Amino acid sequence: MLLQGAQMLQTLEKSLRKSLPESLKVYGTVFHMNQGNPFKLKALVDKWPDFTTVVTRPQEEEMIDDFDHYTNTYQIYSKDLKNCQEFLGSPEVINWKQHLQIQSSQPSLNEVIQNLAATKSFQVKQTQCFLYFLANTIKKLVPSLLDVKKLAPGGGKPKPINQEMFKLSSLDVTHATFVNKFWHFGGNERSQRFIERCIQTFPTFCLLGPEGTLVSWSLMDQTGELRMAGTLPEYQGQGLVSHVVYSQVQALEKLSFPLYSHTDKSHKVMQKMCYRLHFIRMPCDWNQWHCTPL
Repeated sequence: MLLQGAQMLQTLEKSLRKSLPESLKVYGTVFHMNQGNPFKLKALVDKWPDFTTVVTRPQEEEMIDDFDHYTNTYQIYSKDLKNCQEFLGSPEVINWKQHLQIQSSQPSLNEVIQNLAATKSFQVKQTQCFLYFLANTIKKLVPSLLDVKKLAPGGGKPKPINQEMFKLSSLDVTHATFVNKFWHFGGNERSQRFIERCIQTFPTFCLLGPEGTLVSWSLMDQTGELRMAGTLPEYQGQGLVSHVVYSQVQALEKLSFPLYSHTDKSHKVMQKMCYRLHFIRMPCDWNQWHCTPL
C-alpha cells in the first residue's frame, strides 16, 4: 500500500519514532519526506495503519538507470521478518532486476535479504558500520537511550581552528568531484551524479582554504544522514572536519532535523570525532546491502 498525503506520512513518522534506533534510516527518510520530499521518494507499507514492514524508495520515473544503485536505494524497517520477506519479494515493492542498495538500521534484515538473493538470483554484499545518533536528538526523541556518563567533556565542541585561514561556506556543485574522489562508496560517474544532487538539494557545509579552494566538507543525503565528510590529505590532522560537522549540526538542529551518521568500524579518527561532538554509538549497526542481479 502506497502512503499518500501529509496526514498518513506524519502518522508513519510518529509510529517509527517509537521504534528508534532500529527504525532510524527509515525514520530519517520519512522525516525529510514530511519536509517537502525534495528527493521525490515514496513510502510503501504491507498494511495500514498497523503496518509491520515499511519501505521508502524513489518513484519509478527516477529509477531509469538499471545500473545506478545510488539512485536505486531502498530503506527498510520491519517488525516481522517472516512477513517482511514476502513483502520485499513483490516486484511492486523492489525491482530486483536492477542494481540496487538496501539500507537499514536492522542487522537482522540480513537473513531476509540472503534468502531473497537465493530465490531472486542476485549477488549481495553487506557493509556494516557503527551507527551514531546526536545526544541532543536522542534527548528529544528517545531519552531512555541517553547516558550522559558516555558524553565527552568539553560540551560537544571541536577544538578551535584558524578562522583567519579557513572560512566556513557551503558546497558548490563543482565541488562534487573532490567529494566523489574521497568518498569510500564513490569514485565513479554515477556516485558523482548522486553527490551533485545531494549538494543541490540539501544544506551543505565546508571550509575553504586561503585560496578559496575546498579543504573540508560534510553533506546530507536523502535519509537525513550526515555523510561523505572528508578533508583533503594535505590538511588532515587539524580538526577541520570536526569544525565542519559541528557547524552543520548547529545549523540543522535549529531546523529540528534528527541528526545521525555512521563510521567504518576501523576508522578510529572519525569515531573519536563522533565522541568529541557528542554523537553516541547505538546498540544496532548501520547496514547497507549492495545487490547485483546475476
